[in-house]
Amino acid sequence: MGTPGLIKAAPLYLTALLAPAGCADPLPEGGRASPSHPPAWFDEVARASGLDFVHQSGHRVRYLFPETTCGGAALFDMDGDGDLDVYLVQSGRLVEPTEERPGNRLLRNLGDGTFEDATAGSGADDRGYGMGVATGDYDNDGDVDLYVTNVGPNVLLRNDGRGRFTDVTNEAGAGLAHPGWGASAAFVDYDADGDLDLFVVNYIHWTILSERDCYSAAGVPDYCNPNNYQAPARDLLYRNNGDGTFTDVTGPAGIGAGLGNGLGVVCGDFTGDSRIDIFVANDGMYNQLWVNQGDGSFRDLAFTTGCAVDQAGQAKAGMGIAALDVDDDGDLDLLVVNLQSETDSFFRNTGSFFMDETAAVGLGGVSRGFTRFGTAFVDFDNDGAVDLYEANGRVRRSAAMYTDDPYAEPNLLFRGTASGRFEEVAPRGGTATLLAHTSRAAVFGDVDNDGGVDILVVNRDAAAYLLRNVVRDRGHWVLLRVLEENGRDALGATVTLSVEGRRVTRDVRTAYSYAAANDPRVHVGLGTATAITQVTVRWPGGATESFGSFEADQVITLRHGEGGSSERRGD
Repeated sequence: MGTPGLIKAAPLYLTALLAPAGCADPLPEGGRASPSHPPAWFDEVARASGLDFVHQSGHRVRYLFPETTCGGAALFDMDGDGDLDVYLVQSGRLVEPTEERPGNRLLRNLGDGTFEDATAGSGADDRGYGMGVATGDYDNDGDVDLYVTNVGPNVLLRNDGRGRFTDVTNEAGAGLAHPGWGASAAFVDYDADGDLDLFVVNYIHWTILSERDCYSAAGVPDYCNPNNYQAPARDLLYRNNGDGTFTDVTGPAGIGAGLGNGLGVVCGDFTGDSRIDIFVANDGMYNQLWVNQGDGSFRDLAFTTGCAVDQAGQAKAGMGIAALDVDDDGDLDLLVVNLQSETDSFFRNTGSFFMDETAAVGLGGVSRGFTRFGTAFVDFDNDGAVDLYEANGRVRRSAAMYTDDPYAEPNLLFRGTASGRFEEVAPRGGTATLLAHTSRAAVFGDVDNDGGVDILVVNRDAAAYLLRNVVRDRGHWVLLRVLEENGRDALGATVTLSVEGRRVTRDVRTAYSYAAANDPRVHVGLGTATAITQVTVRWPGGATESFGSFEADQVITLRHGEGGSSERRGD
């Protein structure tokens, strides 16, 4: 493949005609910043860092629908050495035998933000037609395990802590090897019993025998959309039995009552009752907000809480998801990213209801020109206001505007402002040279532990990006590693802290964006502040613990039971 990021040259008179609304002006020759073109926020360093991965959708002649959504990845600490390693989900050809497909890849971080391939002998090279991955320590042994979603049987890989993984799918519960079309997945302790359960989002019921022939607006063969199949699927919930096995509780939990074309998932306490809920973005169907009832069951309250559709009552092509307390009012807001011609959907949580405030926060214009998948709210410049990144790539053929790939699009970067609005950053996507491919998963984490969050992007049928954060004059920061007593990342815990009187709330989670597993550490940009105070953790189940104050610009570990005080809500 060619070097990532080089765009096909176009005559200047075409630039204005072809650029989507809101497109930044072309960069000066050589991609150098000028007074009218601010400096880049990211350097693309994948190959220079040893991350040499080209995703393969397997497309040859016929347009097989799963080829449109594949391409997942994880940033996780596989060996407990304090830095983020990389897991890359490969796909290959759907029509090939499993053993002939390229396997998934595992790369070890050498401690300085560079990587070596650790796949050989690791047991992590699953050869299913890969979609996404979830990370979490399901057996509470202190090592982060992997769950890989495929078109076909999914796979649970148990980590021994030394970079070796064992396929334990069948012994952990036959239902885990679900043969459908898995998309995103999340480890989540929904019953607050101290071990991680598993939620799996399924897209549609599809086999190669049910494939259809579809065409673009120009009459040439192209990919279909999910409505051509009329085959929405049920998502899956597995309860951890505490002994290394899972039980499929999809039916008893009420999850089986819903159907959808599911792509993205995020977990969090959206209702303020200290229970973990589950939000699913559905493609062309109503979103689902599975509200935890506290008795092992869930109810879909997306309609009654205002996040099933947009303010016009439209069900959009929901793909990637971000969830964060954007406005510092103590509850989780939601962003769902959608298809070209549809705006993003920013749902502000008012405490009892979600309001669609997409236009009010500045996301109603630029986003409409792109098809967005991976996304997150992250304070990339550490100024105290979260920014937004969106990884883009079409699913339907169009005139090739950026490269020879008719599905390629540049990604988008928005700067968060003190007013709560988002403004697109120039240069587009935050890189000096415009990067344009068909992007899918975007994974977020501080790869070199320098306080600036980096981004890993998987591109369909192209080399991955590793976007190193090079924002000039970044503010102060903290990274909080929040652990249970056994050393497991406390997924679902909520950290609250003060920054010069501003109260900040952040959750411990890895599952958000699209088909991605992200850095579990809580990153907070502090601006000019040099310390955080009044740090508390609400653990899954409602117990709270105080940890006091810390100086800025360091990685801090908060372990359950080691705080200054502990209490349980309601006691």
